[in-house]
Amino acid sequence: MVHSSLLNGQAVVSKAEELRQTENEIRQQTRNILLAQSAQERPKGVHTLRDMPIAPEMVIIPSGRFMMGSPDSEAERRDNEGPQHEVVIRRFAVSKYAVTFEQYDAYAHATGEDFPDDEGWGRGRRPVINVSWEDAHGYIRWLNDIAKAELAGQSYRLLTEAEWEYVCRAGTATPYFTGETISTDRANFDGNFCYGRGEKGRSLRATVEVGCYPPNPWGLYDMLGNTWEWVEDRFHENYRGAPTDGSAWESGKNENRVLRGGSWDSVPGFLRTAYRNMSPQDHRCSFDGFRIARTL
Repeated sequence: MVHSSLLNGQAVVSKAEELRQTENEIRQQTRNILLAQSAQERPKGVHTLRDMPIAPEMVIIPSGRFMMGSPDSEAERRDNEGPQHEVVIRRFAVSKYAVTFEQYDAYAHATGEDFPDDEGWGRGRRPVINVSWEDAHGYIRWLNDIAKAELAGQSYRLLTEAEWEYVCRAGTATPYFTGETISTDRANFDGNFCYGRGEKGRSLRATVEVGCYPPNPWGLYDMLGNTWEWVEDRFHENYRGAPTDGSAWESGKNENRVLRGGSWDSVPGFLRTAYRNMSPQDHRCSFDGFRIARTL
């Protein structure tokens, strides 16, 4: 439990306690948003599975096809977001939330691996941060091992970059699954900046617990903002020659891996669904986390 301290006789609220209070406000705001949504706007037909209590809850994603990348007309578009191309995705499952400290700490405790720094913001249901692409693979190997009987020949893995964009878009073709812009009542990012006709908002300068904000149309939470998410692919300068079957693009010698979705520190343009980031696969920082996929 985090307590307030005293400074010159006055209570000083810790950063973790301040974040908890803000999270409660965001959850109430989210409840109001969801209540105001029409039946057409709410996620529907969401089917989930969970192999064991310690494993993340997974959402089953249907097969489909979509246009990956951004059109030339999209504001703040970067050259590495094109050319747009159609990709076919096979049915799979993806974690409903980013992997949390609670889940990752179970792996660290069981294997003797390092416990990532939480920056003083708290652990539990916050998305794990300060983890590299290699750390994510370590967690996945452990999860596959302990859930071997339940998986029955299937396996956990990182999402491919194409899968990530497919599930983030969730059938939309706009810069965000929220439409032409995004606000700080829909995601955790640097609200000192805005995109398009959006308005400025709050800037928390830290992560919040998973699930505080409304989900996307396919019932996935925090696809945009809160933490960048590692995907399997090596980074390439554009999509010329990219796979069109949803598989990871592993060719080439680039040691940087792709990150998607933006973080608590990102300007809203970096949260655009098509925006691509990269980092060395052994890099750790307070902006980066991950979610996982599962074969079906």
